[in-house]
Amino acid sequence: MKSWASAILLLSATLLAAAESRRPNVLVILADDLGYSDLGCYGGEIPTPNIDRLAKLGVRFEKCTNSARCCPTRASLITGLHPHEAGIGDFVTAKPSPNRGPAYTGHLLDNNITIPELLKQSGYSTWMVGKWHMGSPGPIQRGFDAYYGYKNLQAHSNDQWEPAAYARLPAGTPAELAYAPGKFFVTDVFTDYALEFLRQARATKDKPWFLFLAHSSPHFPVQAPKESIDRHMATYRRGWDVLRAERFTRMKALGLVAAAAVLPPLSMVPVEANNAIANGYSGKPNPSWDSLPADRREDLARRMGTFAAMVEHVDQGVGRLLADLEQHGELANTLVVFTSDNGACYEWGPFGFDGASRVGRTDLHVGEALAGMGQAGTHSSYGSAWANLGNTPLNLYKHFCNEGGISSPLIVSWPATLKPSVAWIRSPAHVMDFLPTIAAAAGATYPAERAGKPILPTSGRSLLPDLRGEATPERGIPTAHEGARGYRLGNWKIVWGKRQTAPVTWQLFDLSKDPSEQHDLAAQRPEKLKELADAWMAWAKRCGVDLASSSS
Repeated sequence: MKSWASAILLLSATLLAAAESRRPNVLVILADDLGYSDLGCYGGEIPTPNIDRLAKLGVRFEKCTNSARCCPTRASLITGLHPHEAGIGDFVTAKPSPNRGPAYTGHLLDNNITIPELLKQSGYSTWMVGKWHMGSPGPIQRGFDAYYGYKNLQAHSNDQWEPAAYARLPAGTPAELAYAPGKFFVTDVFTDYALEFLRQARATKDKPWFLFLAHSSPHFPVQAPKESIDRHMATYRRGWDVLRAERFTRMKALGLVAAAAVLPPLSMVPVEANNAIANGYSGKPNPSWDSLPADRREDLARRMGTFAAMVEHVDQGVGRLLADLEQHGELANTLVVFTSDNGACYEWGPFGFDGASRVGRTDLHVGEALAGMGQAGTHSSYGSAWANLGNTPLNLYKHFCNEGGISSPLIVSWPATLKPSVAWIRSPAHVMDFLPTIAAAAGATYPAERAGKPILPTSGRSLLPDLRGEATPERGIPTAHEGARGYRLGNWKIVWGKRQTAPVTWQLFDLSKDPSEQHDLAAQRPEKLKELADAWMAWAKRCGVDLASSSS
């Protein structure tokens, strides 16, 4: 009898060990300010063969809702909550207002559990590379075993060529990698550290790993190696009007937009009290490419060529990571998620800005200054018209709750479990769904408390049913950022704008027929408008949204 019992226990232990060994590794790759259609597999002209390959290995969602800005999206992604629930309702800060409540604390609250904390409880090693942008407590305090990235945990941008702006944590940990002068370009360095951390993770063979690679590219300042920028100049000298039309045609061929869809006009430049900040286009549409003088077009082509080069280097890094996973026999059982933190960034006018943000400085680069764009010590953005290209065919940009601000590409690959498909997954996804999706894939149980304190239940849901092609129940998806508001239910969506010439009020759109939000149906369907507006208000009150928030 004892021998049978021992055999059963041994078999159980063997099966448990086998189940443990089948738990997937998890790799989340986050781009920064990547436009909705910048990737080749979403219709873009930027060469992204490695990300396109990832899409062929897995599936693509039509779009993934984000939180309209870098840090609230990161807070939502890593906690499975709305950003206001997590404590970063609009932006990271070390000096929160005493009058706005916990939703605007400016760092992660202790009422939640992060993906690395949850997976660590389930036996995973946890690693992060890149841009944290959620203040203190930082990545080590919130569950990561190791971190290499932004030294300033509140920073939204750094010089890509400046090694001193980046740090290895925990504090006192020697940097594993060293670079000769002029060879440090942080988009590539982030990939180097991702590979280094995978090497270290494999030293503990009984533990699956979670790696969060949170790029700061292609966020401004737009910077890249000269030879990479040069490769893109011929493309962007053709201008945004031609390239928007060509993107739109490819998106139709991909089935991403309807064959009968019409490319909308260029989006407006948001209103600025100081019109110099908007390059003189405050409240006006972005200009046509051909209306600009030749020297301005060349400056703008260099800005966008630099942005494209940054995306290209992100893509090359994805290729290196996929090759490494293949080499080590891990690609099949690694859940890989790729997305971006918000729509393309318009800041602040069609010509972009140089130097400090929001002071109204935009240089016209010629000669050596033009050739030196994107190099060490430079600080330029690419502007609202290129951002309009990046978000083709959606309306507006980062900062707004229109589709151009809150829509990101989303690619998921897990070859051992999910069949690849060229069909678009049309069900709405949100970055807050990543935590419950990863938890379900890893077999991790969401707890009722963390460190002895109760935590909020997740606001997201697992996307595994969507990935398996199963029908999922309809749900409302609310958004709010610095006065902008939105609420989607099925194909219906309401939007509350800001920084516009027209009076601000709720607008209503049928996204199934009008994904570019061009035809306001508020007057025709007042009952649907009220239904969604009431739902948004109930959510806002529950989550502590500042209803008096400035629309600046």
